[in-house]
Amino acid sequence: MSEPIFIGVDVGGTSLRAARFVGQTPYPDKKLKTATQPAGAAEQMLDRLEAIIREVAPPKLAGVAGIGVGIPGPVNPFTGVVINITNIPGWKNLNLKQLLEARLKTPIFLGNDANLAALGEWKFGAGQNHRDVLYLTISTGIGGGVVLNNKLLLGAHGLATEVGHVLIQPDGPLCGCGQRGCLEAFASGPSIAREAAARLQAGEGATSALRKFNNGDITQLTTAQIGQASLSGDAFAQTLFKQAGEHIGFGLASLLHLFNPSIVVIGGGVSFVGDILFEPIRQTVSRYAMHEMYWRQVPIVPAALGDDAGLVGAGALAMEESRARVLPDR
Repeated sequence: MSEPIFIGVDVGGTSLRAARFVGQTPYPDKKLKTATQPAGAAEQMLDRLEAIIREVAPPKLAGVAGIGVGIPGPVNPFTGVVINITNIPGWKNLNLKQLLEARLKTPIFLGNDANLAALGEWKFGAGQNHRDVLYLTISTGIGGGVVLNNKLLLGAHGLATEVGHVLIQPDGPLCGCGQRGCLEAFASGPSIAREAAARLQAGEGATSALRKFNNGDITQLTTAQIGQASLSGDAFAQTLFKQAGEHIGFGLASLLHLFNPSIVVIGGGVSFVGDILFEPIRQTVSRYAMHEMYWRQVPIVPAALGDDAGLVGAGALAMEESRARVLPDR
């Protein structure tokens, strides 16, 4: 009997990606990418989603046992309802599972993209061989997921583990969620760039290379530029990542108390600076965790799957949830 086929789909703000996996493997034998945003209504977006799935799958979806779809926003994985995605018109309280299953006649499994990245890292990435994994992604926002006893933690409505909204400081900066003082407001990519601009405008970093980017317009600094300067030895730029790492460490200490994982995996675009960010995280955790049992033998490591974490995680969701049987032609 041939191995079952699984499809993983990663719905991003700008790109829509799909991959085909044969059997229990993280290596797709076919992968496609297209622009997410259609010109028109939600129905046209569904058409594009169906089209890329059919293009990456075998003809008539022969042998496909399940399709996992990662959603960049809140989704109820039990009902398959997308609660709201602000940058995809019409995707609010949308039963995407029902709509796609009606079109494709194949089991559809949905999950938040950060949760699925956590699942991917647990099954195929840096969290392999661990039963209890805490995953964070530090990027435009801060998200994450938790695998406990080899099961993805979802919560009552599938909304658990919004780690970026752990409260760090009640009267802190405004977060995109509408609250103040969330971890995301202190340590996401945009927050690091805003902090850099504010401190440079206040006169700090007089000799920093950051003043030379963008023809001297410090308000246009990006986190990638700050990261490049940090890796080149710019001391001021490094202090920005050190500060972000300390805030991540504050939040992570609380998360370690809650979930007691055996490994912490950190991914996302901001993590590319490596130990410039990771060392202050580790040092802060060791200082603020209430006992060394929470961190002493708990490595804090970079993610292994890179940009494909969400895509591989969507495939992993289909693998985990499907009955792994070859379905007839459709």
